Amino acid sequence: MARAPSTVDTEALPEADRLDDFPHPRETRSLIGQDLAQTALADALSGGRMHHAWLLAGPKGVGKATLAYQFARMALARPEERDLFGQGLSIEPDSPTDRQVRALSHPAMLVIRRTYDPKTKRFSQNIPVDEVRRLKSFLALSAEAQGWRVVIVDSADDMNANAANALLKSLEEPPPRTIFLVLTAAPGRLLPTIRSRCRVVALAPLLEQDLKRAAAQALTGAGKAVPEAQVWDPLLPLAEGSVGRALTLLGGGGIALQARIDAILGSLPKLDLKAVHALADELQPIAQERKFELFFDLYQSALARLITIQATGEGPERDVALAGRLIGSDRLATFAELWETTARDKAETTALNLDRKSLILGSFARLEAASRR
Repeated sequence: MARAPSTVDTEALPEADRLDDFPHPRETRSLIGQDLAQTALADALSGGRMHHAWLLAGPKGVGKATLAYQFARMALARPEERDLFGQGLSIEPDSPTDRQVRALSHPAMLVIRRTYDPKTKRFSQNIPVDEVRRLKSFLALSAEAQGWRVVIVDSADDMNANAANALLKSLEEPPPRTIFLVLTAAPGRLLPTIRSRCRVVALAPLLEQDLKRAAAQALTGAGKAVPEAQVWDPLLPLAEGSVGRALTLLGGGGIALQARIDAILGSLPKLDLKAVHALADELQPIAQERKFELFFDLYQSALARLITIQATGEGPERDVALAGRLIGSDRLATFAELWETTARDKAETTALNLDRKSLILGSFARLEAASRR
Protein backbone atom coordinates (compact mmCIF):
# COMPACT_ATOMS: atom_id res chain seq x y z
CA MET A 1 0.00 0.00 0.00
CA ALA A 2 1.02 3.64 -0.32
CA ARG A 3 3.18 4.92 2.46
CA ALA A 4 1.31 7.16 4.84
CA PRO A 5 2.94 9.93 6.87
CA SER A 6 4.50 8.68 10.06
CA THR A 7 3.06 9.68 13.41
CA VAL A 8 6.16 11.78 14.05
CA ASP A 9 5.72 13.65 10.76
CA THR A 10 2.05 14.26 11.45
CA GLU A 11 2.71 15.65 14.89
CA ALA A 12 5.71 17.73 13.80
CA LEU A 13 4.05 19.66 10.97
CA PRO A 14 1.19 22.14 11.40
CA GLU A 15 -2.11 21.25 9.77
CA ALA A 16 -4.17 23.76 7.82
CA ASP A 17 -7.39 22.09 8.95
CA ARG A 18 -6.56 22.09 12.66
CA LEU A 19 -8.05 24.90 14.72
CA ASP A 20 -5.48 26.11 17.25
CA ASP A 21 -5.01 23.47 19.96
CA PHE A 22 -8.49 21.99 19.69
CA PRO A 23 -8.84 18.30 18.80
CA HIS A 24 -8.58 17.66 15.08
CA PRO A 25 -11.75 16.30 13.40
CA ARG A 26 -10.13 12.87 13.13
CA GLU A 27 -9.60 12.95 16.91
CA THR A 28 -13.21 13.93 17.66
CA ARG A 29 -15.15 11.00 19.07
CA SER A 30 -18.70 12.21 18.63
CA LEU A 31 -20.33 14.10 15.76
CA ILE A 32 -23.17 16.17 17.14
CA GLY A 33 -26.20 17.42 15.25
CA GLN A 34 -25.70 15.59 11.93
CA ASP A 35 -27.69 12.41 12.48
CA LEU A 36 -29.21 12.32 8.99
CA ALA A 37 -25.82 12.57 7.30
CA GLN A 38 -24.34 9.85 9.53
CA THR A 39 -27.29 7.56 8.87
CA ALA A 40 -27.05 8.02 5.10
CA LEU A 41 -23.42 6.88 5.01
CA ALA A 42 -23.85 4.13 7.62
CA ASP A 43 -26.85 2.66 5.78
CA ALA A 44 -25.03 2.71 2.44
CA LEU A 45 -22.02 0.92 3.92
CA SER A 46 -23.96 -1.71 5.84
CA GLY A 47 -26.54 -2.24 3.10
CA GLY A 48 -24.08 -2.90 0.32
CA ARG A 49 -25.19 0.16 -1.69
CA MET A 50 -21.93 2.02 -1.40
CA HIS A 51 -21.45 4.59 -4.16
CA HIS A 52 -17.83 5.24 -5.10
CA ALA A 53 -17.93 9.02 -4.44
CA TRP A 54 -19.73 11.17 -1.88
CA LEU A 55 -19.90 14.94 -1.74
CA LEU A 56 -20.09 16.05 1.89
CA ALA A 57 -21.53 19.54 1.47
CA GLY A 58 -22.20 22.17 4.10
CA PRO A 59 -20.89 25.37 5.69
CA LYS A 60 -17.45 25.43 7.26
CA GLY A 61 -17.21 24.05 10.77
CA VAL A 62 -20.41 21.98 10.89
CA GLY A 63 -18.76 18.54 11.00
CA LYS A 64 -17.90 17.48 7.43
CA ALA A 65 -14.35 16.40 8.28
CA THR A 66 -15.43 14.71 11.52
CA LEU A 67 -18.00 12.71 9.53
CA ALA A 68 -15.43 11.80 6.88
CA TYR A 69 -12.99 10.37 9.43
CA GLN A 70 -15.76 8.56 11.29
CA PHE A 71 -16.80 6.91 8.05
CA ALA A 72 -13.17 6.06 7.20
CA ARG A 73 -12.74 4.32 10.56
CA MET A 74 -15.87 2.24 10.04
CA ALA A 75 -15.05 1.32 6.42
CA LEU A 76 -11.48 0.34 7.27
CA ALA A 77 -12.21 -1.39 10.59
CA ARG A 78 -11.70 -5.09 11.07
CA PRO A 79 -14.85 -7.10 11.85
CA GLU A 80 -13.88 -7.52 15.50
CA GLU A 81 -13.50 -3.72 15.90
CA ARG A 82 -17.10 -3.03 14.88
CA ASP A 83 -20.22 -3.17 16.99
CA LEU A 84 -22.14 -5.81 15.06
CA PHE A 85 -25.38 -5.08 16.92
CA GLY A 86 -25.13 -1.30 16.91
CA GLN A 87 -25.86 1.34 14.35
CA GLY A 88 -23.93 4.31 13.05
CA LEU A 89 -20.24 4.75 12.37
CA SER A 90 -18.62 4.03 15.74
CA ILE A 91 -15.88 1.44 16.18
CA GLU A 92 -13.99 0.23 19.22
CA PRO A 93 -12.12 3.19 20.76
CA ASP A 94 -8.33 2.91 20.66
CA SER A 95 -8.50 -0.13 18.40
CA PRO A 96 -5.69 -0.56 15.83
CA THR A 97 -7.78 1.03 13.06
CA ASP A 98 -8.83 3.90 15.33
CA ARG A 99 -5.21 4.62 16.22
CA GLN A 100 -4.05 4.42 12.60
CA VAL A 101 -6.72 6.82 11.35
CA ARG A 102 -5.96 9.31 14.12
CA ALA A 103 -2.24 9.10 13.25
CA LEU A 104 -2.90 9.32 9.47
CA SER A 105 -0.93 6.09 9.14
CA HIS A 106 -3.55 3.67 7.83
CA PRO A 107 -2.22 2.26 4.54
CA ALA A 108 -5.71 2.18 2.98
CA MET A 109 -6.51 5.85 3.64
CA LEU A 110 -5.25 8.86 1.70
CA VAL A 111 -5.96 12.46 2.71
CA ILE A 112 -5.59 15.20 0.11
CA ARG A 113 -5.37 18.72 1.56
CA ARG A 114 -3.29 21.89 1.51
CA THR A 115 0.38 21.24 2.17
CA TYR A 116 2.80 22.93 4.55
CA ASP A 117 6.25 24.13 3.49
CA PRO A 118 8.71 23.86 6.43
CA LYS A 119 11.13 26.23 4.66
CA THR A 120 8.73 29.13 4.24
CA LYS A 121 6.63 28.07 7.25
CA ARG A 122 3.49 28.68 5.25
CA PHE A 123 0.63 26.60 3.91
CA SER A 124 0.01 26.45 0.19
CA GLN A 125 -2.83 28.73 -0.89
CA ASN A 126 -4.54 25.83 -2.64
CA ILE A 127 -4.26 22.09 -3.21
CA PRO A 128 -1.72 21.73 -6.05
CA VAL A 129 -2.05 19.15 -8.79
CA ASP A 130 0.97 17.21 -7.45
CA GLU A 131 -0.96 16.54 -4.24
CA VAL A 132 -3.84 15.01 -6.20
CA ARG A 133 -1.42 13.02 -8.34
CA ARG A 134 -0.56 11.01 -5.23
CA LEU A 135 -3.78 9.19 -6.08
CA LYS A 136 -2.08 7.42 -8.96
CA SER A 137 0.35 5.45 -6.81
CA PHE A 138 -2.19 4.99 -4.02
CA LEU A 139 -4.84 3.54 -6.33
CA ALA A 140 -2.35 1.42 -8.28
CA LEU A 141 -1.86 -0.81 -5.26
CA SER A 142 -4.30 -3.58 -4.52
CA ALA A 143 -6.65 -3.31 -1.60
CA GLU A 144 -6.69 -6.06 0.98
CA ALA A 145 -9.13 -8.88 0.23
CA GLN A 146 -12.68 -7.55 0.52
CA GLY A 147 -11.29 -4.39 2.10
CA TRP A 148 -12.03 -0.78 1.26
CA ARG A 149 -9.75 2.12 0.42
CA VAL A 150 -10.81 5.62 1.44
CA VAL A 151 -9.73 8.92 -0.13
CA ILE A 152 -10.62 12.13 1.74
CA VAL A 153 -10.37 15.45 -0.13
CA ASP A 154 -10.47 18.26 2.43
CA SER A 155 -11.53 20.41 0.89
CA ALA A 156 -12.39 20.42 -2.79
CA ASP A 157 -12.84 24.20 -2.55
CA ASP A 158 -9.05 24.51 -2.15
CA MET A 159 -8.14 22.72 -5.38
CA ASN A 160 -6.73 24.69 -8.27
CA ALA A 161 -8.03 23.98 -11.79
CA ASN A 162 -5.38 21.37 -12.61
CA ALA A 163 -5.95 19.57 -9.31
CA ALA A 164 -9.71 19.49 -9.90
CA ASN A 165 -9.23 17.96 -13.34
CA ALA A 166 -6.82 15.38 -11.95
CA LEU A 167 -9.38 14.37 -9.31
CA LEU A 168 -12.07 14.15 -11.99
CA LYS A 169 -10.05 11.52 -13.88
CA SER A 170 -10.05 9.27 -10.81
CA LEU A 171 -13.76 9.81 -10.25
CA GLU A 172 -14.52 8.92 -13.88
CA GLU A 173 -12.68 5.60 -13.69
CA PRO A 174 -12.82 4.58 -10.03
CA PRO A 175 -11.01 1.38 -9.09
CA PRO A 176 -13.03 -1.23 -7.21
CA ARG A 177 -13.47 -1.06 -3.43
CA THR A 178 -12.45 2.63 -3.32
CA ILE A 179 -14.55 5.37 -1.73
CA PHE A 180 -13.99 9.08 -2.30
CA LEU A 181 -15.21 11.55 0.33
CA VAL A 182 -15.08 15.02 -1.21
CA LEU A 183 -15.68 17.86 1.25
CA THR A 184 -16.99 21.25 0.13
CA ALA A 185 -18.53 24.38 1.58
CA ALA A 186 -19.42 25.69 -1.90
CA PRO A 187 -20.64 22.81 -4.09
CA GLY A 188 -21.90 25.22 -6.73
CA ARG A 189 -18.34 26.30 -7.45
CA LEU A 190 -17.06 22.80 -8.18
CA LEU A 191 -16.78 21.40 -11.67
CA PRO A 192 -20.25 20.16 -12.71
CA THR A 193 -18.58 16.93 -13.83
CA ILE A 194 -17.25 16.36 -10.30
CA ARG A 195 -20.64 17.02 -8.75
CA SER A 196 -22.39 14.71 -11.20
CA ARG A 197 -20.19 11.77 -10.19
CA CYS A 198 -20.86 12.14 -6.48
CA ARG A 199 -23.83 11.45 -4.27
CA VAL A 200 -24.52 14.46 -2.10
CA VAL A 201 -24.78 14.30 1.69
CA ALA A 202 -25.84 17.69 3.00
CA LEU A 203 -24.76 18.88 6.45
CA ALA A 204 -26.80 21.77 7.79
CA PRO A 205 -25.79 24.48 10.29
CA LEU A 206 -26.19 23.22 13.83
CA LEU A 207 -29.16 24.14 15.96
CA GLU A 208 -28.33 26.22 19.03
CA GLN A 209 -28.36 23.38 21.58
CA ASP A 210 -26.29 21.12 19.30
CA LEU A 211 -23.85 23.95 18.69
CA LYS A 212 -23.38 24.47 22.42
CA ARG A 213 -22.84 20.74 22.98
CA ALA A 214 -20.33 20.44 20.14
CA ALA A 215 -18.43 23.53 21.28
CA ALA A 216 -18.37 22.26 24.86
CA GLN A 217 -17.00 18.92 23.65
CA ALA A 218 -14.18 20.64 21.75
CA LEU A 219 -13.37 23.03 24.60
CA THR A 220 -13.26 20.19 27.12
CA GLY A 221 -11.05 18.15 24.78
CA ALA A 222 -8.62 21.08 24.63
CA GLY A 223 -8.66 21.57 28.40
CA LYS A 224 -10.46 24.91 28.12
CA ALA A 225 -13.33 26.27 30.18
CA VAL A 226 -16.84 26.16 28.74
CA PRO A 227 -18.25 29.74 28.62
CA GLU A 228 -20.99 30.88 30.95
CA ALA A 229 -24.55 31.10 29.69
CA GLN A 230 -24.48 34.87 29.14
CA VAL A 231 -21.59 34.55 26.67
CA TRP A 232 -23.75 32.54 24.26
CA ASP A 233 -26.31 35.31 23.66
CA PRO A 234 -24.04 37.46 21.45
CA LEU A 235 -22.02 34.46 20.24
CA LEU A 236 -24.74 32.27 18.74
CA PRO A 237 -25.88 34.71 16.00
CA LEU A 238 -22.27 35.27 14.95
CA ALA A 239 -21.47 31.52 14.92
CA GLU A 240 -24.16 30.91 12.28
CA GLY A 241 -24.54 27.27 13.28
CA SER A 242 -20.82 26.47 12.87
CA VAL A 243 -18.93 25.00 15.81
CA GLY A 244 -15.64 25.87 14.10
CA ARG A 245 -16.71 29.49 13.83
CA ALA A 246 -17.91 29.52 17.45
CA LEU A 247 -14.54 28.25 18.68
CA THR A 248 -12.70 30.80 16.55
CA LEU A 249 -14.85 33.60 17.94
CA LEU A 250 -14.24 32.47 21.52
CA GLY A 251 -10.49 32.09 21.09
CA GLY A 252 -9.92 35.16 18.93
CA GLY A 253 -11.93 37.75 20.82
CA GLY A 254 -14.59 37.64 18.14
CA ILE A 255 -17.37 39.27 20.13
CA ALA A 256 -15.24 42.33 20.91
CA LEU A 257 -14.02 42.45 17.30
CA GLN A 258 -17.58 42.35 16.01
CA ALA A 259 -18.50 45.23 18.33
CA ARG A 260 -15.72 47.34 16.78
CA ILE A 261 -16.91 46.51 13.26
CA ASP A 262 -20.49 47.38 14.22
CA ALA A 263 -19.35 50.72 15.67
CA ILE A 264 -17.52 51.62 12.45
CA LEU A 265 -20.49 50.61 10.32
CA GLY A 266 -22.73 52.66 12.58
CA SER A 267 -20.61 55.76 11.97
CA LEU A 268 -21.24 55.65 8.22
CA PRO A 269 -21.69 57.40 5.88
CA LYS A 270 -19.03 59.47 7.69
CA LEU A 271 -16.22 57.03 8.40
CA ASP A 272 -14.60 57.00 11.86
CA LEU A 273 -11.02 57.21 10.55
CA LYS A 274 -9.47 57.03 14.01
CA ALA A 275 -11.21 53.74 14.78
CA VAL A 276 -10.36 52.32 11.34
CA HIS A 277 -6.66 53.20 11.61
CA ALA A 278 -6.47 51.76 15.13
CA LEU A 279 -7.98 48.50 13.91
CA ALA A 280 -5.71 48.35 10.85
CA ASP A 281 -2.60 48.99 12.98
CA GLU A 282 -3.62 46.22 15.36
CA LEU A 283 -4.18 43.64 12.61
CA GLN A 284 -1.13 44.53 10.52
CA PRO A 285 1.55 42.34 12.26
CA ILE A 286 2.11 38.78 11.05
CA ALA A 287 1.58 37.61 14.63
CA GLN A 288 -2.05 38.74 14.32
CA GLU A 289 -2.78 36.57 11.28
CA ARG A 290 -5.60 34.59 12.90
CA LYS A 291 -7.26 37.75 14.18
CA PHE A 292 -6.85 39.34 10.75
CA GLU A 293 -8.59 36.34 9.17
CA LEU A 294 -11.34 36.50 11.77
CA PHE A 295 -11.84 40.21 11.15
CA PHE A 296 -12.41 39.73 7.43
CA ASP A 297 -14.71 36.80 8.06
CA LEU A 298 -16.83 38.97 10.38
CA TYR A 299 -16.61 42.02 8.12
CA GLN A 300 -17.73 40.13 5.02
CA SER A 301 -20.50 38.43 6.99
CA ALA A 302 -21.72 41.82 8.24
CA LEU A 303 -21.85 43.17 4.69
CA ALA A 304 -23.65 40.06 3.44
CA ARG A 305 -26.15 40.29 6.28
CA LEU A 306 -26.96 43.93 5.51
CA ILE A 307 -27.35 43.18 1.80
CA THR A 308 -29.73 40.30 2.55
CA ILE A 309 -31.75 42.41 4.99
CA GLN A 310 -32.10 45.24 2.49
CA ALA A 311 -33.16 42.78 -0.22
CA THR A 312 -35.74 41.01 1.95
CA GLY A 313 -36.75 43.69 4.44
CA GLU A 314 -36.42 41.11 7.21
CA GLY A 315 -34.09 41.22 10.19
CA PRO A 316 -33.48 42.85 13.56
CA GLU A 317 -34.88 46.38 13.69
CA ARG A 318 -31.46 47.94 14.23
CA ASP A 319 -29.97 46.14 11.20
CA VAL A 320 -32.97 46.99 9.02
CA ALA A 321 -32.47 50.67 9.82
CA LEU A 322 -28.71 50.48 9.15
CA ALA A 323 -29.19 48.65 5.84
CA GLY A 324 -31.79 51.21 4.75
CA ARG A 325 -29.47 54.11 5.56
CA LEU A 326 -26.34 52.67 3.93
CA ILE A 327 -27.73 50.71 0.99
CA GLY A 328 -31.14 52.19 0.33
CA SER A 329 -33.45 50.98 -2.38
CA ASP A 330 -31.13 51.65 -5.32
CA ARG A 331 -27.66 50.46 -4.27
CA LEU A 332 -28.04 46.68 -3.77
CA ALA A 333 -25.98 45.95 -6.89
CA THR A 334 -23.30 48.39 -5.75
CA PHE A 335 -22.97 46.71 -2.37
CA ALA A 336 -23.02 43.22 -3.87
CA GLU A 337 -20.15 44.26 -6.14
CA LEU A 338 -18.39 45.79 -3.11
CA TRP A 339 -18.60 42.45 -1.30
CA GLU A 340 -17.08 40.62 -4.26
CA THR A 341 -14.33 43.23 -4.70
CA THR A 342 -13.38 43.01 -1.02
CA ALA A 343 -13.22 39.21 -1.22
CA ARG A 344 -10.95 39.36 -4.27
CA ASP A 345 -8.67 41.99 -2.71
CA LYS A 346 -8.37 39.98 0.48
CA ALA A 347 -7.48 36.80 -1.45
CA GLU A 348 -4.86 38.69 -3.47
CA THR A 349 -3.35 40.24 -0.33
CA THR A 350 -3.05 36.81 1.26
CA ALA A 351 -1.64 35.13 -1.84
CA LEU A 352 0.95 37.82 -2.57
CA ASN A 353 1.67 38.76 1.06
CA LEU A 354 0.67 42.38 0.46
CA ASP A 355 0.21 45.07 3.08
CA ARG A 356 -2.70 44.24 5.36
CA LYS A 357 -3.19 47.74 6.66
CA SER A 358 -3.68 49.07 3.13
CA LEU A 359 -6.25 46.36 2.49
CA ILE A 360 -8.27 47.27 5.59
CA LEU A 361 -8.12 51.00 4.96
CA GLY A 362 -9.03 50.55 1.30
CA SER A 363 -11.96 48.24 2.13
CA PHE A 364 -13.50 50.74 4.54
CA ALA A 365 -12.83 53.64 2.15
CA ARG A 366 -14.77 51.88 -0.62
CA LEU A 367 -17.56 51.12 1.84
CA GLU A 368 -17.74 54.79 2.82
CA ALA A 369 -17.89 55.85 -0.85
CA ALA A 370 -20.63 53.33 -1.61
CA SER A 371 -22.75 54.43 1.33
CA ARG A 372 -22.54 58.11 0.27
CA ARG A 373 -23.79 57.63 -3.28
